[in-house]
Amino acid sequence: MTSLRTGRAARLAEIDLARITRVRREDPRAIGRAWRQRARRPLLGSDGRLLIVAADHPARGALGVRGDATAMASRSDLLRRLATALARPGFDGVLGTPDVLEDLLLCGLLEGKVVIGSMNRAGLHGSAFELDDRFTGYRAADIAAQGLDGGKMLTRICLDDPGTVTTLQACATAVSDLAAAQVMAMVEPFWSVREAGQVRNLLDPDSVIKSIQVASGLGASSAYTWLKLPVVADMERVLDATTLPALLLGGDPHGSPSETYATWKAALSVPAAAGLVVGRALLYPPDGDVAAAVDVAAALVHATG
Repeated sequence: MTSLRTGRAARLAEIDLARITRVRREDPRAIGRAWRQRARRPLLGSDGRLLIVAADHPARGALGVRGDATAMASRSDLLRRLATALARPGFDGVLGTPDVLEDLLLCGLLEGKVVIGSMNRAGLHGSAFELDDRFTGYRAADIAAQGLDGGKMLTRICLDDPGTVTTLQACATAVSDLAAAQVMAMVEPFWSVREAGQVRNLLDPDSVIKSIQVASGLGASSAYTWLKLPVVADMERVLDATTLPALLLGGDPHGSPSETYATWKAALSVPAAAGLVVGRALLYPPDGDVAAAVDVAAALVHATG
């Protein structure tokens, strides 16, 4: 089976799901070969900052964007949007589950990009077991063996839910295993509560600081631990809570793009901020222009333009 890698212009013009499925059906070993052959880059560029697109929402059953409950249901549409983002200058890489990353890999879209594997997706959105967020995606050994650049884990801390301790233990093991492999562990902590059966993350500075302190202490070593943190009020005080590298969470799209960009710009002005991890706000902008949204984010992160 021949590789799906073609010229960049052709890749952007069309994502052929039938072709990807044919390779998966007839030559599944192509995925392993593609990981081994993938051109890698250093984790950080010269400015020490990263702009990463997150595409692991579907694996938790979270498909909605604004008022569209099934916005992320089409894999061909999602891949086209990701292809557009990954082709823009200043865009460093992608965070996703194995299925999404392998689709991008087979299309040749991960060459020279930072690739972060999403590890725990069992806490399905809206479920009774949402806070028992077990590891159902990448394991540390897979990430190291396939040459990914890091592993991301969602770490919600709810004092009233016993599922939290299972999640914390699993995250601690993953941090230790990734550190042993000398690979980034991206921990995304939230101090959370359950209200009327729904999980809500507390986004006041003091709650975020508490979540940082718990997340920073996970595992046998923090040498390779990075944090993925929400943008909240008083970010300078929030980021003073840790010496770990911190990427800022772009958040779900609310309000106008100009308001969102202004919030990102202010947060990125804090010297301790190492960049952005953004998903739906970049992939599904109100005007549909993914390239323009990505270019704005890249200019903010890498201080260009």
